[in-house]
Amino acid sequence: MANQPVILNVYDMYWINEYTSSLGIGVFHSGIQVYGREFAYGGHPYPFSGVFEITPGDSSELGDTFKFKEAIALGSTDFTENDIEKIVEELGKEYKGNAYHLMHKNCNHFSSALSEILCGREIPRWVNRLAYFSSCVPFLQSCLPKEWLTPAALQSSVSQELQEGLEEAEEAAAAAAASTSTAVPRPARHTKL
Repeated sequence: MANQPVILNVYDMYWINEYTSSLGIGVFHSGIQVYGREFAYGGHPYPFSGVFEITPGDSSELGDTFKFKEAIALGSTDFTENDIEKIVEELGKEYKGNAYHLMHKNCNHFSSALSEILCGREIPRWVNRLAYFSSCVPFLQSCLPKEWLTPAALQSSVSQELQEGLEEAEEAAAAAAASTSTAVPRPARHTKL
């Protein structure tokens, strides 16, 4: 079998971690690395997957406020790379961009869920401690910078997904127009919903 290492890559998300991480408090992003690929999750306003892929450990793909902190070996997996792609795709159905929530469904929850599937182990609790603290301060999520919720790599992925959806819609409209070109045109009508 494959016996591939499963690694948790942890990123500092803000300069304040330099002062608070020694107290066991910090703002962290995480992703799971396997087969030389890193999978992570972030929020966006659309009802499709918020899961994205970056080059392992490359914080520049996440944005300016992210800094690579450390890699933590979690275990190993016997899943093939193809199996992992299918697992990540299925998790993407649960981890949609518009379902992101700082306390209940964030990047660290995703990393822990994927890690449990791949090697039967959760991520270390300190990585997601902010979710616990934010449950004590419910308005905290609305105070965070957008780039914390939607990393640059995910923004790029979302833009590509939206562009592909737009192209598909345009092709369908063109095909529909071509098939009804012999029909008598009707005036356009807008219905208020």
